[in-house]
Amino acid sequence: MTGQENTGRDRDPAGRARNARHRDRLGRPLPPSAPEDDSVPRIPDDLVVTGAEAAALGGQLLGEGLPFHAHEVFEAAWKSSQGPERELWRGLAQIAVGLTHARRGNASGAVTLLRRGSAKVRDHAASAPAGGLISPGYVAASADELAARIGQDGLAAIPEPDLSLSLRPAAS
Repeated sequence: MTGQENTGRDRDPAGRARNARHRDRLGRPLPPSAPEDDSVPRIPDDLVVTGAEAAALGGQLLGEGLPFHAHEVFEAAWKSSQGPERELWRGLAQIAVGLTHARRGNASGAVTLLRRGSAKVRDHAASAPAGGLISPGYVAASADELAARIGQDGLAAIPEPDLSLSLRPAAS
């Protein structure tokens, strides 16, 4: 197979995977005949966002318990950015994937991605978008704390609201 044949997956003319199918709240593809759920955002494959836009939209999606969709936003920012900021977005995308694994019941995957992402975010804290939209130290500490809780207590002991993450501390 050359990658150009029909493999049953949604592909563009160059053979790259595309998200033509609707997804559920956890990012799993739904059957082609399934109706679109208007409560689940659709993030386009070719999304182009500024850092501030990615922080705002990704942060909103994380807060709404939609980490897979936040991952798509952070991945778009990662792929379109240059320099040290690129690794910050990569770390945020990995944290969002870790949260997705947690919500899907994969404790091992959640711990691995939360820790990997938090290290990248911590290492690239200086490249955070201006305007206070992201507090890298807070994000990294929150991801590490959740990974430790999952590793120690298991996913069954973590309430669902705790499987969300904010990009900055709540205003007091």
